Amino acid sequence: MSYIGSTPANKLVTSSDMEDGIVTTPKIADDAATADKIANAVNSAISDNTAKTGISSAQASAIIANTAKTTNATHSGEVTGSGALTIADNIVDEANLKVSNAPTNGYFLAAQSGNTGGLTWQEAGGGGKILQVSSFVQTSSTQTLSSDSFADLSGVTVAITPSASNSKILIITNIASNLQNDEGYGMQFVRGSTSVYATLERYSVYGYGITTLYNFTNFQFIDSPNTTSEITYKVQVRSHQSSAVVYNTSVNSNIYLMEIGA
Repeated sequence: MSYIGSTPANKLVTSSDMEDGIVTTPKIADDAATADKIANAVNSAISDNTAKTGISSAQASAIIANTAKTTNATHSGEVTGSGALTIADNIVDEANLKVSNAPTNGYFLAAQSGNTGGLTWQEAGGGGKILQVSSFVQTSSTQTLSSDSFADLSGVTVAITPSASNSKILIITNIASNLQNDEGYGMQFVRGSTSVYATLERYSVYGYGITTLYNFTNFQFIDSPNTTSEITYKVQVRSHQSSAVVYNTSVNSNIYLMEIGA
């Protein structure tokens, strides 16, 4: 640019030297305004114009301090608010919950005193409920046993898998027999290969001075197997003085198992 006379000295142009509307959008080159320049301008405008925007100085400071968090917020604590802050379906699992202990199969989550704001795995309350029933009814032909030692009552066997290790198993059996004069028998419940209950005498059921007695005798016992693995219970009998006792005559023998919650 040519001048008449002396070249004027260089001088920075300030905002006061420029009339409003002089710098228009077409006058600004591409990429001339950086993100930092825009952020500084916004922050200054917020700070300088709190009266115009209707926000307090404290609110203006909060906005300035959190401009970087508004586009990609990271939540390290509780997610609060509504509308903009939402949790997608099927996202919250056990790892995202405040749980004070490790889970055990069959337990449930419950709030407990002293564990404010969190949950605890614990056993279900309200014991004494029947959780499951297993049974078997012997429908085969009759069986004659005359052993003075315990022997299996054929087929009167049933398996069960407890749902909790502290459950109890109520065992009930009904033994059908045909007793003659001076015949009798005792019985026992066996879990696996372990006797858990046995009558004291070999003639707990006894026919004395009779010709024929069709008998149907009930026995019960509550066992504590302390396991969640499958277990098998069976009924064994032994004869009085090796008398020959006929079982499953007029009716059939059976066995029932009931798991009772602790």
